[in-house]
Amino acid sequence: MAFFSKDLAIDLGTANTVVYVKNKGVVIREPTIVATDAKTGTVLAVGDDAKKMAGRTPQSITVTRPLRDGVIADFTVTEKLLEYFIRKASGTGLFARPRVLVGIPSGITQVEMKAVIDAALNAGAREAKLIQEPMAAAIGADLPIADARGVMIVDVGGGTAEVAVISMKGIVTSRSLRIAGDEMTEAIATHIRRRYNLLIGDVTAEEVKLAIGSAYPLESEKTYEVRGRDLINGLPKSVEVTSEEIRDALKESLEQILATIKSALELTPPELSADIIDSGIMLSGGGALIMGFDKFISTRTGILVSIAEDPLLCVAKGAGRVLENYDSLHEVLI
Repeated sequence: MAFFSKDLAIDLGTANTVVYVKNKGVVIREPTIVATDAKTGTVLAVGDDAKKMAGRTPQSITVTRPLRDGVIADFTVTEKLLEYFIRKASGTGLFARPRVLVGIPSGITQVEMKAVIDAALNAGAREAKLIQEPMAAAIGADLPIADARGVMIVDVGGGTAEVAVISMKGIVTSRSLRIAGDEMTEAIATHIRRRYNLLIGDVTAEEVKLAIGSAYPLESEKTYEVRGRDLINGLPKSVEVTSEEIRDALKESLEQILATIKSALELTPPELSADIIDSGIMLSGGGALIMGFDKFISTRTGILVSIAEDPLLCVAKGAGRVLENYDSLHEVLI
């Protein structure tokens, strides 16, 4: 199959969507959020513009995230979201209906796969193909996936944590966990509500996670001022939270991701396990940005952990490279 110049690779993530145009690179990176008119269903804003509205809209406007745990939860809204991104990336003209390659979690069902393909086609794609996110992330992180040696990728996104051992352009062992960045954000909001009787929104909880969220003790612990609504008197209130308590709030999610990594290692053939001890584990996705996450995994597994360059863009970059080197990489597609 010959891909044309305007063809797209899309990392359709639960939290963010990244679009890569063949031979150009990443052109779009925006939140996977859509604002619609509650009565008519008309799309009012997508991506960055819609995120600015989150938690601040009147009842006539609904702000939604159409993907949940890495899969489509609202088909109609996902279609509109993809249509917006495809049009923004490819413009109009002869190649305005591009072929697209979409990254999907490794643990999704055939029905969920079909929903992604149908949404892409209905959104204006001429043809849609799929690639598993851990494979795309491994390619984007420059891992030698074609060698007869085992490499391990851990891709922690908003909706899923993907763990895979790859050798000779194929996934040997994989584990997909529907606990990732979103659950961590939720855990922070829950902790602040219980401890301080302070109600905060997802956007604020996400800010806390990015500012002081950590998986391993920091050399100098940090604090962060959080503002929200007092649950007792209903008035605005601010409190100062510490990185230690946020780390404690994230502990359960981090432990479950660690258990998934260990489970994948247990299922890995011994020869490939030996390769992983030599090459280490590559960490990608938004979860890689949590301070000390690499140390946390390394300490508990005894294996060296590296963080990919541009961890948020690995899946889109990897899928983009497949478009650009289709003859040599087409067998990695589903």
